[in-house]
Amino acid sequence: MRKFIFHQPQDQDATVDITPMLDVVFIMLIFFIVTATFVKISGIEVDAPKASTSVVQEKANILIAIDANNKIWINRREVDFRALRPNIERLQAENPKGMVVIQADKMSRNETLIKVMDASRKAGVYDIALAADRS
Repeated sequence: MRKFIFHQPQDQDATVDITPMLDVVFIMLIFFIVTATFVKISGIEVDAPKASTSVVQEKANILIAIDANNKIWINRREVDFRALRPNIERLQAENPKGMVVIQADKMSRNETLIKVMDASRKAGVYDIALAADRS
């Protein structure tokens, strides 16, 4: 009976297959992207009035800020009053179950707040909340 002995040449480099590691990294990346919560901000700091009964709104997706000079801001951009309704309609189309939260500075005029609320209702959004700081 004959025995066959096979010899492999010694000059071959040993390699490590990194494909499984890349698969795990991409799966983790997808997991973190899907589970991350994205915070929306109106773009400016307002000095909101204090209220002891304020409640955190979870489904707010349209944040509108009114500064002390009665300028209206959405997504870090000043919005003219005439363009407010189309902007709200566009944002509502992106998330139909969302609501409008108005962050009005305590030095802003009540008239501006009412105009923003009217524009929201004319855009078809009736779920409106006013932002306040906890006292």
